[in-house]
Amino acid sequence: MPRLYARRRLSTVAALTALTASLGLLNGPAASAALPTPVSAATARGYLASLTVAGEDRTGYSRDLFPHWTTVSGTCNTRETVLKRDGSGVVTDSACYPTSGSWYSPYDGATWTAASDVDIDHLVPLAEAWDSGAGGWTTSRRQAFANDLTRPQLLAVTDDVNQSKGDQDPATWMPSRTAYRCTYVRAWVQVKYYYGLSVDSAEKSALQNHLAAC
Repeated sequence: MPRLYARRRLSTVAALTALTASLGLLNGPAASAALPTPVSAATARGYLASLTVAGEDRTGYSRDLFPHWTTVSGTCNTRETVLKRDGSGVVTDSACYPTSGSWYSPYDGATWTAASDVDIDHLVPLAEAWDSGAGGWTTSRRQAFANDLTRPQLLAVTDDVNQSKGDQDPATWMPSRTAYRCTYVRAWVQVKYYYGLSVDSAEKSALQNHLAAC
């Protein structure tokens, strides 16, 4: 092969490789951002002390009042973005659906290789947010809450575990994996503080007890 032709061919290959990486072409491993880290236990304790303590009111709640899984980029919605972010070796199709990869659920320590076995948990559940003040929000603010990728509010977890959690707060439900509980309550308090949500008395007591052990 002539030397000049060989150089041109290598340059072309390099350019195509760079283009593929920059565009994240189909069936390649999906790039993932880091999962937001909750505030420290000390900061969470300070946040918790400032939260309003109030009873909960679910009057008028509907999940539809929190538009969720909105488009983030291209064909990827919020759920698919979290699946890529929280997974390992995730490969997606043209619709951004994960066709392979693995997901570790920090709530129970299980690892899954099918996206259908994974739910995206709203750490502070939508119903809990409504009970705590979101009923008075605008739809756009409820949408921002339901799709928040900046705070530690969305997390890929085992689907059955997410369903067993439902809309419970830390007074009645905590991850079975004890090593994650400190992270969980720090995240819970951070989200409630950021959005100005209240806590009920049992919830606050449970959070105080868990944070004391962090």
